[in-house]
Amino acid sequence: MGSFLKVEPSYISKEGCRLVWQGIDEDDSDVVVLNKEELDSLAEILEKNSTGKVELEDEFSTILVNTDLVQFRLKDSKYLEAKTSVLTKAILDYKKVPHIPKPIKIYPKEFLPSIQIETEEQTTQANAVLKSKSVKGIPQSDLFRVMTTRRSTRNFDSSKMVEQWQIDKILAAADTAPTAGNFQGFEVFYIKNKEVKKRLVEAANKQPFVNAPVVLVFCMNPSRVKISFPPEILAKFSLQDATLAAAYSQLAASALGLSSIWIGMLDEQKVQQILGINLRPSSILCIGYPQKSKPPKSRRNLKDLVRVID
Repeated sequence: MGSFLKVEPSYISKEGCRLVWQGIDEDDSDVVVLNKEELDSLAEILEKNSTGKVELEDEFSTILVNTDLVQFRLKDSKYLEAKTSVLTKAILDYKKVPHIPKPIKIYPKEFLPSIQIETEEQTTQANAVLKSKSVKGIPQSDLFRVMTTRRSTRNFDSSKMVEQWQIDKILAAADTAPTAGNFQGFEVFYIKNKEVKKRLVEAANKQPFVNAPVVLVFCMNPSRVKISFPPEILAKFSLQDATLAAAYSQLAASALGLSSIWIGMLDEQKVQQILGINLRPSSILCIGYPQKSKPPKSRRNLKDLVRVID
């Protein structure tokens, strides 16, 4: 468990905040996002030097304020804590000054309230990320060029780091993929932990390139598909949703100058055990900079691919 670091503005609302802990790895962090009501409730308890409890919006997470420690018992069995005196000073200092919301980012490890970014256009989180300007001179890519030049790679350049803004756009692209009834019957697990990556190699038929700079595991979640159909149909919709989301992410990676490899050969039960989930994984997408660029592959002629029914 890392140590508590700071309080900073929320990416979602100027009235909330993000509580940040140092992660296990040097470049990692754990984050809890509070909305305005949750922040006000926590501040009120701390300001009175009292003890109490704050229930978070996800209905699974709880903040327990004690005399010495503040404990954050989060969904998925995550647990964080901070010294009460340290958190009190950080929260009360934060509330003394007005804050401007930061540009939206996506961090899978944090608790995100289920609300939209409030802008004049009422744009969604995904749109906010996708519409953000690219940096380092990378132009907005032509879709057909991206599709024709996309190549799978099994050898990633470990000397080149995939930047957070690139990962944000890839994840946001997954969020835009078409889904059955717009219920988004899938989940994406962004794997940052190095040991988990190594274990996924074993679960993916010992394919070493699974230990890539960026690893995304796409899982089916048919419980999100609120349509009155038999379970096997909902499972089919969920598999299609997860597959489309992974495909959109793969194209987004290519548009950003990255390469990827789609992993479909995996031991589903092992992946579930490694991630501590009961969702069925559909694919693993491994992303990074290729060691060398490859020319487009030749494909069969359209006349051999397409069957025309007059």
